[in-house]
Amino acid sequence: MNIPKKIELIEVGPRDGLQNEPKPISTENKKELIRKLAKTGISRMETAAFVSPKWVPQMADADEISAYCNELGITYIALTPNLKAVERAILARVPQIAVFVGASTTFNKRNINKTTNESLKDCEDIFKKAKENGQFVRAYISMAFNCPFQGEVSFAEVNNVCQRFVELGADEIDIGDTNGHANPKMVYERISRLRDLYPDMVFVGHFHDTWNMALANTLAAMHAGVDKFDSSIGGLGGCPYSPGATGNLATEDLLLMLSQMDVETNVSYKELMDVAAFAKSLSSKLNSEADYNLSLH
Repeated sequence: MNIPKKIELIEVGPRDGLQNEPKPISTENKKELIRKLAKTGISRMETAAFVSPKWVPQMADADEISAYCNELGITYIALTPNLKAVERAILARVPQIAVFVGASTTFNKRNINKTTNESLKDCEDIFKKAKENGQFVRAYISMAFNCPFQGEVSFAEVNNVCQRFVELGADEIDIGDTNGHANPKMVYERISRLRDLYPDMVFVGHFHDTWNMALANTLAAMHAGVDKFDSSIGGLGGCPYSPGATGNLATEDLLLMLSQMDVETNVSYKELMDVAAFAKSLSSKLNSEADYNLSLH
């Protein structure tokens, strides 16, 4: 088996996991989650999004969260979907930013009312500003396998975005199974082709567990040579513009699989399980599911 000896787990729970929670989560609870995660050995996490509170009220405290991450001295990522967001992130001294473009134009228009190519055009100024200020740029390709509105997304559509990200100087490209409808064969073949085309690019896997194949898809991506993966503590998250999509791959599930396979992560499973319980307590959705499950016994 072609398995990397070491995997980087990139925790996205504090941002991607919590951003769609309908019930407000206090800034103090978010800080506590970040602090607890940092203690487990996770070296990098996505913690904030510089977006309008009107559209994503859960991320209204991005400046305060960023200041806290700076105090902790951790490496963190903030989502910056436009130039104004990057300028805010620079003022907040955010070390790494993330942008996203949907490979599916249908999805991209539903998400931000722009075609894929229009979004790629916007990325030119975003990348330039970030690079001028020494920020690391993570570039997400959303809906890299399947789209809830158009069905299967072609490799040509994915490569259109990937090639432009490479040209613009992305430090890493995150391949997202945003609605969780990918399968291991598709993942292996698609990522293998991308790595052949762009051998010097760092790729990251980002899988959702809608069809309970996130772990299998992660393993397929590992076989294709990927050694960095996003995951969310407690399996928190889900894309609001992707009907039916469930949460991200749970960090504790991924860590358990990797530890059983003797893959090094430098993350403590025991400490992570304690954090998972705290993370789930913040989610109104998971609390409702727990209450329902208890009523069945």
